[in-house]
Amino acid sequence: MHVPAFGSRREFLHLAGGGFGALAMSALAADAAPINDPLTPKVPHFAAKAKSVIFLFMEGGPSHVDLFDPKPELTKRHGQKLPDSFGRVITPMGTGGNTLLGSKRKFAKHGKSGLDVSDWLPQMATTADNWCLMRACWADGLNHVGSVCQMNTGSVLAGKPSLGSWAIYGLGSDNRNMPGFVVLTDNGEVTGGARNWGTGFMPATYQGTLFRNGANPILNLATPANVTADRQKHKLELIGQLNEIHKRQRPHDSELDARQAAYELAFRMQSTAPETVDLSAEDAATKEMYGLNRKETADFGHRCLLARRLVERGVRFVQVYCGAGSQWDAHSDIEGNHTRLCTRADQPTAALIKDLKRRGLLDSTLVIWGGEFGRTPMSEGASGRDHNPFGFSMLMAGGGVKAGTTHGTTDDFGLRGVDGKAHVSDFHATIMHLLGFDHEHLTYKHNGLDARLTGTGGHVVKEVIA
Repeated sequence: MHVPAFGSRREFLHLAGGGFGALAMSALAADAAPINDPLTPKVPHFAAKAKSVIFLFMEGGPSHVDLFDPKPELTKRHGQKLPDSFGRVITPMGTGGNTLLGSKRKFAKHGKSGLDVSDWLPQMATTADNWCLMRACWADGLNHVGSVCQMNTGSVLAGKPSLGSWAIYGLGSDNRNMPGFVVLTDNGEVTGGARNWGTGFMPATYQGTLFRNGANPILNLATPANVTADRQKHKLELIGQLNEIHKRQRPHDSELDARQAAYELAFRMQSTAPETVDLSAEDAATKEMYGLNRKETADFGHRCLLARRLVERGVRFVQVYCGAGSQWDAHSDIEGNHTRLCTRADQPTAALIKDLKRRGLLDSTLVIWGGEFGRTPMSEGASGRDHNPFGFSMLMAGGGVKAGTTHGTTDDFGLRGVDGKAHVSDFHATIMHLLGFDHEHLTYKHNGLDARLTGTGGHVVKEVIA
């Protein structure tokens, strides 16, 4: 099989798949996208309200009835049985618990909008007028594996492209030197793992890039001292030739295309990523605002600040996990569990909203806060709450949402949505709309069918759009 000669340095970079540090080849790096590059910026169906997304994912299921959806009747009937009129309630733990657990939190209305926020989130309460609270969301999965998957991919079954992948498939990337979709997680392992930011049946080029937790989120940016530019060049020539042979024998292997694109990106990132992930240039006031000086908030604060820096530099979709490994899953001691996690999330979340706003980025950045479901008004044991996918809260700010509003209601105990119900597919359709897409027409051909994020359902919740 013929192996093409490298007619130019640019062609060498394209065929060799980039590099990891040949400084002599630095002139090859360019912001312009290669021909037929799938990540070339694209025009959406209509004018987008949001240019980028930051999804703050509270994994495990934060309790809406203790955070954003006060239920005086629940508190009043603490210790009583759930009325028979609610019928049989299926919960994943199978405890059959129907004893109501009143919230111990104190709620107040905040901002000009009067948004209800509990005393667990005092800093987020100061940003109340920026949020749109959707109180009657619902999902299909009872357990974390399916529900985390559905919130991320639109399906409780693995194998579908993720929300972030659909975003960069539709819009491309605005920064040729950084990934278009970045995932920032904490020390826990996300339930379901990489499938939550994977591409399913789409080309792997659109998958999320997982950054490590801590001060050095990207490894191997620098070339080893003992590797000369000439040695690197010859190595990459050989790799490029072998990849090209392999690719021609397997023309439909998107994994190889993605790997080669990743090598190219890795080379370009050498000049851009170190500055992006280095927070030392941020002033002391900004670091303090994000809570980097407090043990309880430093970790999540670091990731929220990094998320701001990423979207500031053109990254399209950033997902930031808080409590990966279902840490919000308060089957017992909800007071201790949520006190700890709310302390971790509260200040950095508020700081992100304020920082984006002062930099003029909030209008073009959609910020999402929430988990895969909520928690039951009935107790599990004496002090916990079970999973509740029947009616829970999600928050959105910036990016074209109607700020300072509350949409939807749950019943008197916060068990099920009553008015303004929004399924996960509706939530996703709304996000796609804010990014400039008709979710019914953003499709990818799979098994002869036009597949889409929202499957055969989904309706835009127009009431939450400014």
